[in-house]
Amino acid sequence: MESNTALAPFYTEAPDSAREPAVRDAADLLVDALAALGVEYVFGVPGGAIEPLYNALARSARRGGPQAVVARNEQGAAYMADGYARETGKLGVCIATSGPGATNLITGVACAYDNNVPMLVITGQPPIKNFGKGALQESSCTGINTMAMFRPCTRYNSLVSHAEQLPTKLFNALMQAQRAPSGPSHLSIPVDILRAPISSDMETPDFAGLLRRAPALVDLPAVRQLARQLFSARQPVWLIGDGCGEAANELMQLVQRTDGTFITTPDGKGFINPRHPRFRGVFGFGGHASAAELLSSEPDLVIALGTGFGEFNSGGWSAALLNSRLVHVDDSDENLMRSQMARLHVRGHIKSVCEQLIALLNSPQDAALLPFMHPQVARQAYEAMVDSPQALHSDSAPVKPQRLVATLGERCPPQTRFVADAGNSAAWAVHYLAPHDQRARMPGGAYLPAGKERRTRSSSWLRVTMDFAPMGWAIGSAVGIAMANRRCPVVCLTGDGSYLMNGQEITVAAELGLPVLYVVLNDGALGMVKHGQRLAGAEPIGFQLPKVDFAMMAAAMGIPGHVIRTPQDLDALDFEALLSRQGPTLLDVRIDGEEVPPMNLRMKTLGTAR
Repeated sequence: MESNTALAPFYTEAPDSAREPAVRDAADLLVDALAALGVEYVFGVPGGAIEPLYNALARSARRGGPQAVVARNEQGAAYMADGYARETGKLGVCIATSGPGATNLITGVACAYDNNVPMLVITGQPPIKNFGKGALQESSCTGINTMAMFRPCTRYNSLVSHAEQLPTKLFNALMQAQRAPSGPSHLSIPVDILRAPISSDMETPDFAGLLRRAPALVDLPAVRQLARQLFSARQPVWLIGDGCGEAANELMQLVQRTDGTFITTPDGKGFINPRHPRFRGVFGFGGHASAAELLSSEPDLVIALGTGFGEFNSGGWSAALLNSRLVHVDDSDENLMRSQMARLHVRGHIKSVCEQLIALLNSPQDAALLPFMHPQVARQAYEAMVDSPQALHSDSAPVKPQRLVATLGERCPPQTRFVADAGNSAAWAVHYLAPHDQRARMPGGAYLPAGKERRTRSSSWLRVTMDFAPMGWAIGSAVGIAMANRRCPVVCLTGDGSYLMNGQEITVAAELGLPVLYVVLNDGALGMVKHGQRLAGAEPIGFQLPKVDFAMMAAAMGIPGHVIRTPQDLDALDFEALLSRQGPTLLDVRIDGEEVPPMNLRMKTLGTAR
C-alpha cells in the first residue's frame, strides 16, 4: 500500500482547545438539550443548511455527548431514529438539510407519526434574509414549503425565525413529541439562526427536569369498576397491544389471577412469550385462527390495552372485537376515541392500571401457579396454532418461508431482536415466529430478554410497523435498534423489493460494526402485490422483479453474504457466529414464491377477498 505521508498535513487535527468556540451558538444549545435527555445518537445526512448542527455534534462527541450517525438517505435516517426510540424508550432524533433533504425524511416521519414513536426532526433552511429570493433548496413558505408538508404528520411543527425563540420552541417540541399520543415534532431552523451566538444571560429551560415524567395518572373509579367486572367474568380475554411493553409482567399476573387467556395485536406479540400456555394467538394482520375463534365464541369480557384499533390491529374493525363486551385501557385519548362502543374506558398509564388491578384482585383464592410446561410441549402447542404446520419442517427447495422463520426462531439466541419489514415479511413473522427460549419453562412469566436489561415501554423481541407501513422501514430500523442496544443481536427480515429500495443502509451497520443479520426473502417479486392480485382475480401486472444476487451486492460493500437455496444450506449456518461478529451479514434466501402468506385480512378490508 502506498504511503499517505504527503496527505498528512490535510488531516492533522487541531488540539481540542483550539477547536472549541469561545461562544456557544444556537446549535450547541440544541445538542446540549439532547444530551440532558440522554440521547446518544442523532441520525441524518449532512448538508450546507444544517452544517452548524453537525459542527455542534462534532464538539459534543469529543465531550462524550450525542454523536452523529450518517445514513445513506434521509429516509433511512428517520427509520434509524424510529428503531432507536422503540428500543430505548428515549427520543429518536433525525436531521436533514433543506429542500430535498427535508422531503426525503417525510415518509419515515409519517411512519413514526402513525405508530406513535417519539421523535425530534430538525431540518435546515437557507439564511432567513434570502427567503423569497429563489435561494438554493429553499423550503420555507416562499419556496417548496416543507413546513406545510410536515404539518399533517407531526405533533408540533414550527419555523425558528429568531435565536431567542429556540429554547421555548425546542421545549414545546420535546413536550409534544413525548406526551400521549407521542410522535414526531419538527423544527425548521435557518442556517444563520443555527450559527447565532447564544447570550450568556439567555434563559434556557431545564430540559431534563421539566421533561421528567410526571407521576402516573390513573382513573381509579374506572379501575375499580373494571376490577368488579373481572370478579364476575368467566375466563376473560386480554388483548395486549403495542403500548403494553412496560406492563408485560403485570399483565401475565392478571391473566393468571383472572383465570383468563390472552391474545395480542401483531405489534404486541413481541412483548410476550408466544409459547405461554394461556396464549391463543395474534389477532389481526398475519394472525391466527385460534385468536379469531376465541373472540367469536363471545367471551363475556374482553380487555384491550395499548392499542388504537387500526385496520391491522382490529382484524379489519371486526365486530367480534369491537362490541359492548369490550373494555379499553389506554393513556391516549386518541386511541380511546376509536372504541366508542366499549362498555368501559379506563384512562391511565397502563403499567399503573395493571398494578392497581393486581392489588384489587389480590385474595386467598388467587389461581394456583400454572403447571410446568416442557419446552417441547410448548413448541408443539404453538405449532398446532399456526396455518400449514407441515411447512415448518419441510425439506423441499426452494425454502418454504414458514421453514425459514421457524428456523430463525429456533436457532437465534434468546435475546435476539427481530424486525420484520412491511408486506410478506411481517405476515410470516407475525404468524410463525416463536423464539426458542429455555426460560419458557418458568410458568406464567412474560418473555424477558437476556442480559437483565431494563424493559422499557417500547423494547420488544419483535418489531413490525402497523397502519402507515413503508417498504424498507425495517432495514434502517434494525440499525437504530442495534445502536440502542449493543448487547442484543438484531435480525432484519425483509423482502427483495424492500431491499432494492433501501438496502444501501446496510453499509451503515458495516461502518459501525453492528451485529445485524439481514435476511432477504428473495422470490423475484413484490410478493404481497403478486398474491393480492391472484387472490382478487386481478390482472397480473407490475409485481415482477429482476433476479438479483444480494450476496454479491453485499460482497461489493465488504459485507459477508450467503445464498441459501435449500433448507440444508440454512441448517448448516452457525447463527451464534453470525450474530456475534462485529458487523452485518446478509442471507439471500431463495424462498418458494408460491407459498401464500397469511394476508386474508388485507384482502377483506380492500374488498377484494373471494
